[in-house]
Amino acid sequence: MGEGRYPSSMPKAIRFHEHGGPEVLRFEDFDPGKPAPDEAQVRHTAIGLNYIDVYDRTGLYPGELPSGLGREAAGVIVALGRKVRGFRVGDRVAYLAPKPGAYSEVRNIAAERLVKVPKGISDEQAAALMLKGLTAYYLLRRTYRVARGDTLLVHAAAGGVGVILCQWAKALGAQVIGVVGSDPKADLARKHGCKHVLISGRDEVPAGVKQITKGEGVAVVYDSVGKDTFMESLDCLRPLGMMVTYGNASGPPPAVSPLELSKRGSLFLTRPTLFSYIAKRSDLEAGARELFAVVKSKAVRVRIGQTYPLAEAAEAHRDLEARRTTGSTVLVP
Repeated sequence: MGEGRYPSSMPKAIRFHEHGGPEVLRFEDFDPGKPAPDEAQVRHTAIGLNYIDVYDRTGLYPGELPSGLGREAAGVIVALGRKVRGFRVGDRVAYLAPKPGAYSEVRNIAAERLVKVPKGISDEQAAALMLKGLTAYYLLRRTYRVARGDTLLVHAAAGGVGVILCQWAKALGAQVIGVVGSDPKADLARKHGCKHVLISGRDEVPAGVKQITKGEGVAVVYDSVGKDTFMESLDCLRPLGMMVTYGNASGPPPAVSPLELSKRGSLFLTRPTLFSYIAKRSDLEAGARELFAVVKSKAVRVRIGQTYPLAEAAEAHRDLEARRTTGSTVLVP
Protein backbone atom coordinates (compact mmCIF):
# COMPACT_ATOMS: atom_id res chain seq x y z
CA MET A 1 0.00 0.00 0.00
CA GLY A 2 2.99 2.29 -0.34
CA GLU A 3 4.14 4.71 2.31
CA GLY A 4 1.17 5.21 4.55
CA ARG A 5 -2.21 5.17 2.85
CA TYR A 6 -5.00 5.83 5.34
CA PRO A 7 -8.60 4.67 5.69
CA SER A 8 -9.62 8.30 4.96
CA SER A 9 -7.85 11.42 3.69
CA MET A 10 -6.69 12.19 7.24
CA PRO A 11 -6.77 9.53 9.94
CA LYS A 12 -8.44 10.20 13.26
CA ALA A 13 -7.45 9.47 16.84
CA ILE A 14 -8.78 9.95 20.34
CA ARG A 15 -6.65 12.62 22.03
CA PHE A 16 -6.90 14.77 25.13
CA HIS A 17 -5.45 18.21 25.81
CA GLU A 18 -6.03 18.25 29.58
CA HIS A 19 -6.38 15.62 32.28
CA GLY A 20 -9.86 14.90 33.61
CA GLY A 21 -13.00 12.81 33.14
CA PRO A 22 -14.17 11.09 29.95
CA GLU A 23 -15.42 14.45 28.64
CA VAL A 24 -11.80 15.55 27.91
CA LEU A 25 -11.48 12.94 25.12
CA ARG A 26 -11.60 14.35 21.58
CA PHE A 27 -11.94 12.44 18.29
CA GLU A 28 -9.77 14.51 15.98
CA ASP A 29 -7.68 14.46 12.82
CA PHE A 30 -4.00 13.71 13.21
CA ASP A 31 -1.07 13.05 10.90
CA PRO A 32 1.09 10.10 11.97
CA GLY A 33 3.65 10.86 9.25
CA LYS A 34 5.72 8.17 7.58
CA PRO A 35 7.10 5.35 9.73
CA ALA A 36 10.67 5.82 10.95
CA PRO A 37 13.29 3.38 9.62
CA ASP A 38 12.66 0.91 12.47
CA GLU A 39 8.86 1.33 12.56
CA ALA A 40 5.82 -0.20 10.87
CA GLN A 41 2.61 1.68 10.19
CA VAL A 42 -0.39 -0.33 11.40
CA ARG A 43 -4.00 0.27 10.37
CA HIS A 44 -5.92 -0.69 13.48
CA THR A 45 -8.88 -3.05 13.30
CA ALA A 46 -9.41 -3.56 17.06
CA ILE A 47 -8.14 -1.69 20.13
CA GLY A 48 -8.07 -2.98 23.70
CA LEU A 49 -9.49 -0.95 26.59
CA ASN A 50 -7.74 -1.21 29.97
CA TYR A 51 -7.93 0.52 33.32
CA ILE A 52 -4.45 1.93 32.75
CA ASP A 53 -6.09 4.10 30.06
CA VAL A 54 -8.18 5.76 32.79
CA TYR A 55 -5.01 6.41 34.82
CA ASP A 56 -3.38 8.04 31.78
CA ARG A 57 -6.45 10.18 31.10
CA THR A 58 -6.83 11.41 34.68
CA GLY A 59 -3.12 12.14 35.11
CA LEU A 60 -2.52 9.49 37.78
CA TYR A 61 0.20 8.33 35.39
CA PRO A 62 1.48 11.72 34.23
CA GLY A 63 2.53 12.30 30.63
CA GLU A 64 3.00 15.08 28.12
CA LEU A 65 -0.07 16.88 26.79
CA PRO A 66 -1.72 16.74 24.34
CA SER A 67 -1.64 12.97 24.38
CA GLY A 68 -3.08 9.91 22.73
CA LEU A 69 -4.50 7.02 24.72
CA GLY A 70 -4.42 3.21 24.74
CA ARG A 71 -1.63 0.66 25.04
CA GLU A 72 -2.74 -2.36 22.95
CA ALA A 73 -4.23 -2.95 19.51
CA ALA A 74 -4.35 -5.29 16.53
CA GLY A 75 -4.41 -4.51 12.84
CA VAL A 76 -2.70 -4.79 9.47
CA ILE A 77 0.68 -3.42 8.41
CA VAL A 78 0.23 -0.80 5.65
CA ALA A 79 3.78 0.57 5.44
CA LEU A 80 7.28 -0.36 6.62
CA GLY A 81 10.37 1.62 7.55
CA ARG A 82 13.43 0.78 5.47
CA LYS A 83 15.27 -1.06 8.28
CA VAL A 84 12.40 -3.36 9.27
CA ARG A 85 12.97 -7.07 8.66
CA GLY A 86 10.69 -10.04 9.29
CA PHE A 87 7.40 -8.27 8.50
CA ARG A 88 5.57 -7.51 5.27
CA VAL A 89 2.81 -5.13 4.25
CA GLY A 90 -0.46 -7.01 4.80
CA ASP A 91 0.69 -8.95 7.88
CA ARG A 92 -1.84 -9.20 10.71
CA VAL A 93 -0.14 -7.99 13.88
CA ALA A 94 -0.82 -6.99 17.48
CA TYR A 95 1.17 -5.06 20.03
CA LEU A 96 1.42 -3.81 23.57
CA ALA A 97 3.15 -0.42 23.78
CA PRO A 98 4.79 1.19 26.83
CA LYS A 99 3.43 4.59 25.76
CA PRO A 100 -0.21 5.48 24.96
CA GLY A 101 -1.48 6.08 21.42
CA ALA A 102 -3.45 2.98 20.38
CA TYR A 103 -6.83 4.79 20.25
CA SER A 104 -6.24 5.73 16.61
CA GLU A 105 -7.09 4.56 13.11
CA VAL A 106 -3.40 4.15 12.24
CA ARG A 107 -0.19 4.25 14.26
CA ASN A 108 3.54 4.08 13.66
CA ILE A 109 5.02 1.59 16.10
CA ALA A 110 8.48 0.11 16.64
CA ALA A 111 8.52 -3.14 14.68
CA GLU A 112 10.31 -4.95 17.50
CA ARG A 113 7.17 -4.52 19.65
CA LEU A 114 4.90 -6.21 17.07
CA VAL A 115 3.89 -9.86 17.06
CA LYS A 116 2.20 -11.68 14.20
CA VAL A 117 -1.36 -12.84 14.88
CA PRO A 118 -1.85 -16.47 13.82
CA LYS A 119 -4.86 -17.92 12.04
CA GLY A 120 -7.50 -18.95 14.52
CA ILE A 121 -7.10 -15.79 16.62
CA SER A 122 -9.42 -12.90 15.73
CA ASP A 123 -8.29 -9.27 15.70
CA GLU A 124 -10.66 -8.57 18.61
CA GLN A 125 -9.18 -11.44 20.63
CA ALA A 126 -5.63 -10.29 19.90
CA ALA A 127 -6.39 -6.69 20.88
CA ALA A 128 -8.00 -7.83 24.14
CA LEU A 129 -5.21 -10.30 24.93
CA MET A 130 -1.95 -8.44 24.74
CA LEU A 131 -1.94 -6.71 28.13
CA LYS A 132 -4.08 -9.08 30.21
CA GLY A 133 -2.99 -12.26 28.44
CA LEU A 134 0.73 -11.53 28.56
CA THR A 135 0.32 -10.59 32.22
CA ALA A 136 -1.22 -14.01 32.90
CA TYR A 137 1.60 -15.59 30.88
CA TYR A 138 4.48 -14.10 32.85
CA LEU A 139 2.76 -14.68 36.21
CA LEU A 140 2.04 -18.36 35.54
CA ARG A 141 4.98 -19.37 33.38
CA ARG A 142 7.87 -17.25 34.64
CA THR A 143 7.35 -15.44 37.97
CA TYR A 144 6.20 -18.70 39.55
CA ARG A 145 6.16 -21.59 37.10
CA VAL A 146 2.89 -23.31 37.96
CA ALA A 147 3.06 -27.11 37.85
CA ARG A 148 0.44 -29.85 37.92
CA GLY A 149 -0.78 -30.39 41.46
CA ASP A 150 0.00 -26.88 42.72
CA THR A 151 -2.71 -25.06 44.66
CA LEU A 152 -2.79 -21.31 44.15
CA LEU A 153 -4.82 -18.30 45.26
CA VAL A 154 -5.98 -15.63 42.79
CA HIS A 155 -7.43 -12.34 44.00
CA ALA A 156 -9.91 -10.54 41.69
CA ALA A 157 -10.52 -13.91 40.04
CA ALA A 158 -13.44 -12.55 37.98
CA GLY A 159 -11.46 -9.55 36.67
CA GLY A 160 -9.89 -9.13 33.26
CA VAL A 161 -6.57 -10.75 34.15
CA GLY A 162 -8.18 -13.08 36.68
CA VAL A 163 -10.43 -14.98 34.26
CA ILE A 164 -7.47 -15.65 31.94
CA LEU A 165 -5.15 -16.53 34.83
CA CYS A 166 -7.59 -19.00 36.39
CA GLN A 167 -8.44 -20.79 33.13
CA TRP A 168 -4.78 -21.13 32.21
CA ALA A 169 -3.78 -22.33 35.69
CA LYS A 170 -6.48 -25.00 35.54
CA ALA A 171 -5.22 -26.10 32.12
CA LEU A 172 -1.74 -26.46 33.66
CA GLY A 173 -3.19 -28.88 36.23
CA ALA A 174 -3.34 -26.54 39.20
CA GLN A 175 -6.13 -26.27 41.77
CA VAL A 176 -7.30 -22.65 41.80
CA ILE A 177 -8.83 -20.85 44.77
CA GLY A 178 -10.37 -17.57 43.65
CA VAL A 179 -11.24 -14.52 45.75
CA VAL A 180 -14.03 -12.25 44.44
CA GLY A 181 -16.31 -9.53 45.77
CA SER A 182 -19.82 -10.89 45.15
CA ASP A 183 -21.92 -13.97 44.40
CA PRO A 184 -22.34 -13.17 40.66
CA LYS A 185 -18.57 -12.81 40.39
CA ALA A 186 -18.17 -16.12 42.23
CA ASP A 187 -20.28 -17.81 39.53
CA LEU A 188 -18.11 -16.21 36.84
CA ALA A 189 -14.93 -17.37 38.57
CA ARG A 190 -16.20 -20.96 38.81
CA LYS A 191 -16.96 -20.95 35.09
CA HIS A 192 -13.41 -19.80 34.38
CA GLY A 193 -11.29 -22.34 36.21
CA CYS A 194 -11.75 -21.83 39.95
CA LYS A 195 -12.40 -25.01 41.93
CA HIS A 196 -13.06 -23.02 45.13
CA VAL A 197 -14.22 -19.41 45.54
CA LEU A 198 -14.05 -17.19 48.62
CA ILE A 199 -15.92 -13.88 48.87
CA SER A 200 -13.92 -11.00 50.33
CA GLY A 201 -15.65 -9.20 53.19
CA ARG A 202 -17.76 -12.26 53.93
CA ASP A 203 -15.33 -15.18 54.11
CA GLU A 204 -12.23 -15.26 56.29
CA VAL A 205 -9.74 -15.80 53.47
CA PRO A 206 -6.69 -17.28 55.29
CA ALA A 207 -8.95 -19.60 57.32
CA GLY A 208 -10.81 -20.65 54.16
CA VAL A 209 -7.53 -21.37 52.38
CA LYS A 210 -6.21 -23.42 55.31
CA GLN A 211 -9.45 -25.42 55.37
CA ILE A 212 -9.35 -26.10 51.61
CA THR A 213 -5.66 -27.08 51.70
CA LYS A 214 -5.98 -29.13 54.91
CA GLY A 215 -3.78 -26.70 56.82
CA GLU A 216 -0.95 -26.58 54.30
CA GLY A 217 -1.47 -23.24 52.53
CA VAL A 218 -0.99 -22.42 48.84
CA ALA A 219 2.16 -22.49 46.74
CA VAL A 220 1.63 -19.00 45.32
CA VAL A 221 -0.71 -16.02 45.76
CA TYR A 222 -1.40 -13.71 42.81
CA ASP A 223 -2.57 -10.43 44.36
CA SER A 224 -3.59 -7.42 42.25
CA VAL A 225 -5.58 -5.76 45.05
CA GLY A 226 -2.68 -4.48 47.15
CA LYS A 227 -3.18 -2.68 50.45
CA ASP A 228 -6.42 -4.36 51.60
CA THR A 229 -5.28 -7.94 51.03
CA PHE A 230 -1.50 -7.99 51.34
CA MET A 231 -1.03 -9.29 54.90
CA GLU A 232 -3.91 -11.76 54.52
CA SER A 233 -2.26 -13.06 51.36
CA LEU A 234 0.98 -13.74 53.26
CA ASP A 235 -1.04 -15.75 55.79
CA CYS A 236 -2.38 -17.99 52.99
CA LEU A 237 1.03 -19.27 51.88
CA ARG A 238 2.68 -22.56 52.71
CA PRO A 239 6.33 -22.50 53.86
CA LEU A 240 8.61 -21.50 50.95
CA GLY A 241 5.55 -20.13 49.14
CA MET A 242 5.66 -17.11 46.83
CA MET A 243 3.75 -13.86 47.28
CA VAL A 244 3.25 -12.10 43.92
CA THR A 245 1.86 -8.58 44.33
CA TYR A 246 1.26 -7.23 40.83
CA GLY A 247 -1.41 -4.53 41.23
CA ASN A 248 -2.71 -1.83 43.56
CA ALA A 249 -6.49 -1.76 43.08
CA SER A 250 -6.99 -0.80 46.76
CA GLY A 251 -3.77 1.23 47.03
CA PRO A 252 -0.09 0.29 47.43
CA PRO A 253 0.71 -2.55 49.86
CA PRO A 254 2.11 -1.59 53.27
CA ALA A 255 5.81 -1.52 54.02
CA VAL A 256 6.78 -4.97 55.21
CA SER A 257 9.69 -6.18 57.30
CA PRO A 258 11.67 -9.12 55.90
CA LEU A 259 11.04 -10.80 59.26
CA GLU A 260 7.36 -11.16 58.29
CA LEU A 261 8.53 -13.49 55.50
CA SER A 262 10.82 -15.55 57.72
CA LYS A 263 8.32 -16.13 60.50
CA ARG A 264 5.74 -17.46 58.03
CA GLY A 265 8.14 -20.08 56.69
CA SER A 266 10.84 -18.46 54.53
CA LEU A 267 8.45 -16.93 52.01
CA PHE A 268 9.41 -15.31 48.71
CA LEU A 269 8.03 -11.86 47.81
CA THR A 270 8.11 -10.20 44.37
CA ARG A 271 6.58 -7.11 42.75
CA PRO A 272 6.86 -7.81 39.01
CA THR A 273 5.80 -5.71 36.02
CA LEU A 274 4.96 -7.01 32.56
CA PHE A 275 7.39 -4.79 30.67
CA SER A 276 10.36 -6.20 32.61
CA TYR A 277 9.39 -9.68 31.39
CA ILE A 278 8.95 -8.70 27.71
CA ALA A 279 11.77 -6.14 27.40
CA LYS A 280 13.71 -8.55 25.14
CA ARG A 281 12.15 -9.26 21.75
CA SER A 282 12.77 -12.99 22.22
CA ASP A 283 10.79 -12.96 25.48
CA LEU A 284 7.91 -11.05 23.87
CA GLU A 285 7.74 -13.53 21.00
CA ALA A 286 7.90 -16.55 23.31
CA GLY A 287 5.14 -15.16 25.51
CA ALA A 288 2.86 -14.31 22.59
CA ARG A 289 3.43 -17.74 21.04
CA GLU A 290 2.46 -19.55 24.23
CA LEU A 291 -0.50 -17.21 24.84
CA PHE A 292 -1.94 -17.58 21.34
CA ALA A 293 -1.47 -21.37 21.49
CA VAL A 294 -3.44 -21.73 24.74
CA VAL A 295 -6.26 -19.58 23.29
CA LYS A 296 -6.33 -21.52 20.00
CA SER A 297 -6.58 -24.76 22.01
CA LYS A 298 -9.64 -23.25 23.77
CA ALA A 299 -8.10 -23.95 27.17
CA VAL A 300 -8.41 -20.18 27.64
CA ARG A 301 -11.45 -18.44 26.24
CA VAL A 302 -11.34 -14.69 25.71
CA ARG A 303 -14.63 -13.10 26.59
CA ILE A 304 -15.30 -9.86 24.70
CA GLY A 305 -18.12 -8.41 26.78
CA GLN A 306 -18.73 -5.30 24.68
CA THR A 307 -17.43 -3.31 21.71
CA TYR A 308 -17.70 0.42 21.00
CA PRO A 309 -16.87 2.52 17.95
CA LEU A 310 -13.53 4.29 18.49
CA ALA A 311 -15.33 7.64 18.28
CA GLU A 312 -17.33 6.64 21.39
CA ALA A 313 -14.28 5.98 23.61
CA ALA A 314 -15.58 8.45 26.21
CA GLU A 315 -18.74 6.35 26.63
CA ALA A 316 -16.62 3.21 26.97
CA HIS A 317 -14.60 4.92 29.73
CA ARG A 318 -17.79 5.95 31.57
CA ASP A 319 -19.07 2.37 31.49
CA LEU A 320 -15.71 0.96 32.60
CA GLU A 321 -15.46 3.31 35.58
CA ALA A 322 -19.09 2.66 36.54
CA ARG A 323 -18.37 -1.11 36.48
CA ARG A 324 -20.99 -1.65 33.78
CA THR A 325 -18.62 -3.69 31.61
CA THR A 326 -18.00 -7.45 31.78
CA GLY A 327 -15.06 -9.34 30.35
CA SER A 328 -12.87 -7.47 27.88
CA THR A 329 -13.83 -4.30 26.01
CA VAL A 330 -12.73 -3.55 22.46
CA LEU A 331 -12.87 -0.29 20.48
CA VAL A 332 -13.38 -0.61 16.71
CA PRO A 333 -12.13 2.12 14.33
